[in-house]
Amino acid sequence: MKSRVIQSLVVLAIGVAGAQAFAQSDSLVAEDAQIQLLSDTFTFTEGPIADEAGNVYFSDIPANRIHLWTVDGELQTFREQTNGNNGLFFDADWVLYGAEGGAGRISRMDSEGNATAVIDQHNGAPFNSPNDLWIDPQGGIYFTDPRYGSEANLPQPGYYVYYLAPGASEAEVIITDMQRPNGIIGTADGETLYVADHQGNQTFAYNIDAPGQISGKRLIAPQGSDGVTLDEHGNLYLTGGNNITVYSPEGEVLQVLEFPLAPANMTFGGPERNVLFVTARRSLFALPMNVRGMY
Repeated sequence: MKSRVIQSLVVLAIGVAGAQAFAQSDSLVAEDAQIQLLSDTFTFTEGPIADEAGNVYFSDIPANRIHLWTVDGELQTFREQTNGNNGLFFDADWVLYGAEGGAGRISRMDSEGNATAVIDQHNGAPFNSPNDLWIDPQGGIYFTDPRYGSEANLPQPGYYVYYLAPGASEAEVIITDMQRPNGIIGTADGETLYVADHQGNQTFAYNIDAPGQISGKRLIAPQGSDGVTLDEHGNLYLTGGNNITVYSPEGEVLQVLEFPLAPANMTFGGPERNVLFVTARRSLFALPMNVRGMY
């Protein structure tokens, strides 16, 4: 079910001093750009991703909804009863996939929001709580499986990262040495994988030697992150505190973007894919950029 909720963009009212504090002037951000509050009517926002046209889909986890912010500035409800869906990602055919933490599964959604389980167990037991996912150029799915909240009676022996090959019925464990893997993304050429260890407060890069086969683990950033995204130059965006920190592919800090609320996740959207959409607690923000998203 879809419903129009908001028709116009709301500019964040933070006063003159606040506007100056949150204005961004570095080259990654559009000149004179201001952070814009699109809506603060949610419970806890997460998992944003843009479709082919630039509409941005995102989760409200406790409310069990997936919303989208359209390129026309409208807020719509795309899906309800999402089983606590968190991360979202589109495949090459613009089919939407989600990490349903409450149901312990990865799902695929049609254009009306109807979901079908893609995989919901490993070695005969449910997953802990799939959190985030990335789909590679071949259609394989990399996903993280931590759990937040109660850790009693975990169905899996650890917090792992998995790879599900196209058409496979069983996922492969590919990373086992993180405290709590969370945000995950790979480059569009399928050559590099990034995984944030949220609890371990580190983010790592890996070479992808073949689908589901990784090597060359290296520390790319001395911070963990909830969500991750990439811009067209391969720069990595990580969340932490009230900031989004941007790292070069070599791990150099390029810019720190300060927000009025702590960001959980972000993605590029809009018709030109040059607006950074940020999910932060109850809110969805937007920041015009000088760069476009990789996705």
